[in-house]
Amino acid sequence: MFQVDFSNALSEVSVLLKTNVPTLMGLEKVCSILRKHIEHYDWVGFYFANLKKQTLNLKAFSGNPVEHTEIPFGKGICGQVAVSNENFVVPDVLAQDNYLACSIDVRSEIVIPLFLKGKNIGQIDIDSKKTDPFTNKDSIFLETVCALISKTYNTSLLYL
Repeated sequence: MFQVDFSNALSEVSVLLKTNVPTLMGLEKVCSILRKHIEHYDWVGFYFANLKKQTLNLKAFSGNPVEHTEIPFGKGICGQVAVSNENFVVPDVLAQDNYLACSIDVRSEIVIPLFLKGKNIGQIDIDSKKTDPFTNKDSIFLETVCALISKTYNTSLLYL
């Protein structure tokens, strides 16, 4: 396992979110900051729920474009998190039955729900080219990032 310092990334995200940058631009910048600071974050994206259609829609990301820009609730890791409201860490995507492949290079994934007033409205999705790089520290860090985003953008997140 390698050493990861989340403090610089969290500091940069915190500073960004205090600058009144528009919601979508802010989310895109957060994705870029996380990829820049954390070596095993090869793709970072935010999906948001469309409750009427029961789908997740990709609104911001950093990394290579993906074909899965709309994901039905229950399908893939992201879709499962939309239903379970719980963090989901996949150490090896090749061993996962309900996995939607975004790239042949992805080996692991972590998805953390983003809550607004107690309701799961979206999630942050991280793909890594490394097998089993995610620890509990990643989960805590990403929960903190999601909480900061929810607090900063509040109900504007519902209109993405």
